[in-house]
Amino acid sequence: MAEQTARTIGPVILLGPPGSGKGTQAKRIAAHYSIPQISTGDLLREHVSRGTALGREAQAVMARGELVPDELMYGIVADRLDQPDYACGYVLDGFPRTAGQAGWLDAFLERQFFEKSEKWTPVVIRLDVDYTQLLLRLTGRRSCPTCGRIYNVHFQPPRVNELCDLDDSKLIQREDDREEVIRPRLDAYEVQTKPVAEYYRARGRLVAVNADQAVDELAAQIFGIIDSHVAERAGRGMTKS
Repeated sequence: MAEQTARTIGPVILLGPPGSGKGTQAKRIAAHYSIPQISTGDLLREHVSRGTALGREAQAVMARGELVPDELMYGIVADRLDQPDYACGYVLDGFPRTAGQAGWLDAFLERQFFEKSEKWTPVVIRLDVDYTQLLLRLTGRRSCPTCGRIYNVHFQPPRVNELCDLDDSKLIQREDDREEVIRPRLDAYEVQTKPVAEYYRARGRLVAVNADQAVDELAAQIFGIIDSHVAERAGRGMTKS
C-alpha cells in the first residue's frame, strides 16, 4: 500500500548494473510513495508510437543504427518531467547514464526551482552487487516458454532439472543471458556509468547499498534512505524560514 502520498519525495535516481534488481526496486519505490517511475526506454517508445516531433526524429536516428543523442533525450525527458503528475517526485530508471546527463539534470532541476520555489536535490542510490553474483543471476536465468515462469538454476532451480514445475515444459535460456553476451554488457556498464557515480559522489549525494540481499530487505533499506533524505530537506527548509 502506498504511504503518505501528500509528501514531496523529489527525484530518486537508481544506479545499478544489469541484474542488480534496479527495475524491481524502482517499481517498489513508485508503489510505496505513489510517484511515477520513469524509464527512458519507455518514454522513447511512447514518443515514437505517438508520432511526436521528438519521436520522429529519434526513430530516424535509430533507423540509421545510431544511438539517440543526448540533446534529443533531454527534450524527451524534460517533456515528461514537466507534467503535473510529477509534482511529488519520480523514480528515474536508466537516466542519467553519463556525467553529462547528470549535469543536464541538475541544471533542469535548478530551472524548476526558480519556477516553483522548491529546491529538489535528487537522492542517488547505487545498487552494488558482486560481479560473480551478477553473472550467476543473469546466466542462471531460465524461463518456461509455455507459462512464462522464471527460474534460476543457481538460486531458484526447478524441482526437475531444466523442466518447469508447473507444466513440465523444457526451460529455455534467452540469447542475451549467455555469458559471452553478459560479460561485455557488464563491462560496458562499468565504463559508462562509473563517471555518473563519481559525479554524484563528488557532490555528496551518492548512497551505495549492498544489493546482495532479499528483495524486501533491500526495499526497506532504500525506503529508509529516501525518508532520511526527505526529512533532511524538510529540516533545511525550516531552518531557512
